[in-house]
Amino acid sequence: MINLFIGRVFYALPIAFGVSIVCFSLVYLAPGDPLQTILPSDASAETIALVKAAYGFDQPLPIQFLKWLGRVLVGDFGQSIATRRPVILEVMGALHNTATLALFAVPIAFSTGFTMGAIAGCFPGKWIDRLLTGTAVIGVSLPNYWFGIVLVILFAVEAMVLPATGMGANGSDGFCILRWADARFMVLPVITLSMVPIGIIARTTRAAVAEVMNQDFVITLRAKGLSEPAVIRHVLKNALPQVLAVMGLQFGYLMGGSILVETVFTWPGSGFLLSKAIINRDVPVLQGTILLLALVFVATNLLVDLLQSLIDPRIRRT
Repeated sequence: MINLFIGRVFYALPIAFGVSIVCFSLVYLAPGDPLQTILPSDASAETIALVKAAYGFDQPLPIQFLKWLGRVLVGDFGQSIATRRPVILEVMGALHNTATLALFAVPIAFSTGFTMGAIAGCFPGKWIDRLLTGTAVIGVSLPNYWFGIVLVILFAVEAMVLPATGMGANGSDGFCILRWADARFMVLPVITLSMVPIGIIARTTRAAVAEVMNQDFVITLRAKGLSEPAVIRHVLKNALPQVLAVMGLQFGYLMGGSILVETVFTWPGSGFLLSKAIINRDVPVLQGTILLLALVFVATNLLVDLLQSLIDPRIRRT
């Protein structure tokens, strides 16, 4: 198992390096000058040259990338153009806020989606299958930002039982998850973020369970006299590796936050930080945020790969 872990980490390193190249390069494809937010419109050529030299924008892109990568490897992501704060502080604060939402959205989405899909897959073609599958399709089809706006109208504007936007009564600095006065700000964003993963996981689980139910070993288990709950346990175990792969992607999605959802609820997470960085053309923040979110996906896929190997020994031999 240790050799498997070392091998998977070894394969992940070139992926992480490729991700760093893409994260650094893509932001330069967008039009506009990243320094236009801090330079006055009447700035002289000498001032523009000095500012570009200060941020390293006067050097060729390959040199900029190598210097940027060298700083990133020691934890220095540069300085935000808009706020003048270290990028690592901006990104880690936003990721912490997004992780607060994911802490609740992940168990809700995964448990609900897996349960719905397992029940639907065990009764293919029945009314419960059609009901749960139709519900999952609706969850996937509804735009999450639209669903969030509907929740705001219903529970914040009409019923006035939950707050519409923000993070806690005293802002993100004073947020305490143990205080209901602050925690109530999380209810609507968590529900909104959970909807799409619930639908995706439910549909994936339903397809995986239904496929396993049609395999020959299930008929053999029933012929040997195993009870139906015992048969279902074997079916779910064999369907779990495929479902875990989708859960890993959805975990990365939840940790990455949703730009539209966090913007709707003004939640200062990674998605909201990305939206502000795009508007302000804050290249260091864009690069740092995209890179860290991409590394979250790489680490999540690595963890899922290892979990699949533990559940299904056949994967270890491939």
